[in-house]
Amino acid sequence: MKKAVFLDRDGVINRKAPEGRYVTRWEDMKFLPGVSDAIQLFNRSGFLVIVVTNQRCIAKGLLTTNELESLHARMRQKFKSAGVTIDAIYYCPHENEPRCGCRKPEPGMLLNATRDFDIDMAASWIVGDSEPDVEAGRSAGCRTVRLVEKNKSANTGAELVASSLLDAAYKILQVQTVVTGSTLLNFI
Repeated sequence: MKKAVFLDRDGVINRKAPEGRYVTRWEDMKFLPGVSDAIQLFNRSGFLVIVVTNQRCIAKGLLTTNELESLHARMRQKFKSAGVTIDAIYYCPHENEPRCGCRKPEPGMLLNATRDFDIDMAASWIVGDSEPDVEAGRSAGCRTVRLVEKNKSANTGAELVASSLLDAAYKILQVQTVVTGSTLLNFI
């Protein structure tokens, strides 16, 4: 079985759009600092990197499925050209109501990835910037990291709190080092 790091997209990989708006064009995709380095650390550590993202903009008619998949293909290619791999992207195109099994906080996207890639959820992590991300991870049986802006506190059920994806990567790899006894210096 494989281990994975599940990443939310908006707010973890790229800058979130303002409240009530969505990233619907490549020009709006602004990557956060350190994301390539973080994904590279996960790649080198033997983690699959899988994006799990709610994309309600499809249900709202702001973006088609084909346009979203094109945006994601371009994102994966950009990272690939930087020498890092995103192994898969799962998205929920549904509206908040009626509830579906794939929209976080439901674990559907993670469970689908688990079946598709033979993932050991107990050895896997989710990194998100909201409690629904954390809930989805807990429901699926993986460990959890919540991103919170520096110098802000968060009331969270996550096991770890980090200020960025790169900070989360270092913290996850420290935990993995303790569990496996390997050295973190090989990854830095």
